[in-house]
Formats: sequence, C-alpha cells, structure tokens
Amino acid sequence: MVQISKELAAELIEVADALADAARLATLQHFRAAGLSADNKETDRFDPVTVADHLSEQMMREILVLRRPNDGILGEEFGTTAGTSGLTWVLDPIDGTRSFLAGTPTWGVLIAVSDENGPIYGLIDQPYIGERFAGGLGRADLRGPMGLRQLKTRAPRPLSEAILFTTFPEVGTPEDGAAFNRVKAQARLTRYGTDCYAYGLIAAGQIDLVIEAGLLAYDVQGPIAVIEAAGGIVTDWQGNPCPMGGHILAAANREIHAQALAFLNA
Repeated sequence: MVQISKELAAELIEVADALADAARLATLQHFRAAGLSADNKETDRFDPVTVADHLSEQMMREILVLRRPNDGILGEEFGTTAGTSGLTWVLDPIDGTRSFLAGTPTWGVLIAVSDENGPIYGLIDQPYIGERFAGGLGRADLRGPMGLRQLKTRAPRPLSEAILFTTFPEVGTPEDGAAFNRVKAQARLTRYGTDCYAYGLIAAGQIDLVIEAGLLAYDVQGPIAVIEAAGGIVTDWQGNPCPMGGHILAAANREIHAQALAFLNA
C-alpha cells in the first residue's frame, strides 16, 4: 500500500485540481457549440463520444505525464497506461455525453486517484455550473458559485421519505429494472437523468440514494471517494465494495443503504 504523507496528499489534491481545470477548458469550448457531432461507440445502442471527450482526456493525460509520470492512468477514451508508483488516476473526461450533446448542464468530469484498494481521493466537477465536489485525503467540500461549503450526507430517515435517483429508467436488464422498481415503490420521490451530478447531491445532503447498473471504474471511483468522505456509503447490490463498477448502490448513510439493499434483493 502506498503511504500517503501530508506532502503527497497536498500534491495529489493540487494535481487533481489541475486536471479538472484543464478538462473544464476542453469541454466548455465545445459545449452547446453549433454543429457538434458524435460517433457511436456501440452497435446495439447509442453510446456517443465527441471531440470534447477526447480533448478533455488528452489534456488531463498530458498534465499527468509532466507532473505524475510514474502513476498509472485508466481513462474511458484512451485506456490504461501502466505505472510504477502504486497509484492510478481514473478519468472520465465527460460523464454524461448524452447530456452534453443535448445541451443540459448536469454532465461532469470525474477524476479519482486510487491505490490497490480503490479511490483515495476524487472529484466530481461540473464545468458549466462551476461546482466542484471533492472528497478524500481529509477533505469533503464543494466549491462553486455560492462559495465553499463542507459536504455532509443526509441523516437516516425511512425509505418512505427518501429521494432516489438513477440515470436511465431501464436500469440495466429487465431483472435489474424489477429490483430497482421494488425500491422505487417505497421511495417518496424518484428522478432520472442527471448522470454523475446525482452522486454529488448525495454528498451535499440533498438526496438519499442512487441506484444504477452497468457502470465501469471511471464512472464510480470519483463519486465513491466524494460520497464516502461526506459520510455516505457506496457498494454493489450485494453490499460489497465496487471500485471497478457494476451494479451500484450509493446511499447517504448505512441505515437507508440497508433498507434499499433489502428491497433490491427481495
């Protein structure tokens, strides 16, 4: 395990902010631009990638080559680069490319730095809104148009009072959807389509649960770090750690996590 000194922690935080700043520049120059097009990465569904996705990750990788050349990199668009330090940067250059294409502002940039056990620090950055959720290495805060505030998840409450989010109404396979709907039937309010922003809302104490399926490491490692630093919990649908993605249950606290987990597996 990598020993994280105070000096190393400060350096990692500084580099993560530099990556997020670069990704903001790369993405905002294309957001809501006339004529923005996308290629489809899959054949059976629309999974878009744009020039902004590529530019965002490219700029982040260039910074890492200069500032953290011995670290590994796992990025959505350009794959894996091996490292020797024991640390890996996990990058999602645009989480929510469909939202990006549609002109809605809740897409984001996800950044995490991880050791062999999972993320130790993460950012959920919202370039257009100007909000940056940070968690890990002694931090849990949100910086944005309203200044600096500390992140803290909601206190326990009955599932019947919960606010639940997911990105896609289908939530994976029909069996996955049936499991999600068992939780949805108990919750007070369910909302869709905010991509990574929903995870920031858990950390900020605004909502209680996010349930999703089919995620990959770069979709979850930044949110895991932020939510856990704010007092929440993120596991798979069996309650196990999930740094590589899969079926995700993110919760504001262990009590409501346990309630949702019971219905997912009923």
